Amino acid sequence: MTTTITLSNLATGYITKKGPRTVAQGLNATITGGELTCLLGPNGAGKSTLLRTLAGFQPPVAGTATIAGRDITALKPADMARLVAIVLTEKPDTGNMTVRELVELGRSPYTGFWGRCSPADRDAAQQAMQCVGIDPLAGRRVATLSDGERQKAMLAKALAQQTPVILLDEPTAFLDFASKVETMRMLHGIARQTGKVVFMSTHDLDLALQAADTLWLMKPGGEVAIGSPEDLALDGRLAAFFDSPAMRFEPATGLFAVHPAETETVNVTGEQGPRRAMLCKALLRNGMAAGQAAADISVEVGREGFTVRREGSEAHTTTIAEAMRKVMEMKSEK
Repeated sequence: MTTTITLSNLATGYITKKGPRTVAQGLNATITGGELTCLLGPNGAGKSTLLRTLAGFQPPVAGTATIAGRDITALKPADMARLVAIVLTEKPDTGNMTVRELVELGRSPYTGFWGRCSPADRDAAQQAMQCVGIDPLAGRRVATLSDGERQKAMLAKALAQQTPVILLDEPTAFLDFASKVETMRMLHGIARQTGKVVFMSTHDLDLALQAADTLWLMKPGGEVAIGSPEDLALDGRLAAFFDSPAMRFEPATGLFAVHPAETETVNVTGEQGPRRAMLCKALLRNGMAAGQAAADISVEVGREGFTVRREGSEAHTTTIAEAMRKVMEMKSEK
């Protein structure tokens, strides 16, 4: 059966000497196995606190959370270790450990008091390394790995733990863009192929919109909007959650675009296609909207380049960078 995590009136936070300090409350939702679920929200909304609560690192303030029907507060640490693996943002203190030794630590719930890996444990670790593509690095010291390689090693450790749930706190933080994309695709594949619950927090909005099966949009206090990226886009909740004067949701692409304040219009004419679209993008970055009405400055997109005109003067350029320099010069002459 598909593993699920169910939240019922869950409140998360911290127990202090003055009593509980609630970070988020009234959480009612289900996380389903076989899907990549991404948790999005501003700093301070309680994303990490929720993950730590689900991992058993801190108790709920109120309400319940169950994993595969079992209340997390009733689970012993040994039971939790066989249900949930967690990958944190912090770099691990691995000393002089090799990648293989790090991944084999994922077998700790099964190795007994002495922590010795059996042949079956070593096979599980090897399969986990192969799954994320780091088996050629098995003999390398963890300290010599790049950030992307280290994150793969931590993911392999979580896979070696062979739990039905993997929780990840900003697993793409500190990675270059190519590594972020690869990590998101890998996590989606793991969820689909294994049926595991893969629940991660992230600030990589565009990647989450493209890779996640389900989004959780979490506001401070605990208000959460849940759905597929497409459904949240169609019903307006995605735009309402993130839209600002500097950033707007583009329904045509299903992504967000940065929109600097538009101070004037430049008339853009000529051929349609990628060259025109990229010119409009460059104009927008500099606070100018591309229009069709009469304007002091106009740019014609041609097959060989761009023609910039203003009050009888014109300049021919071959690149968008040159065209933008001419537009800015003409603006300064006004």
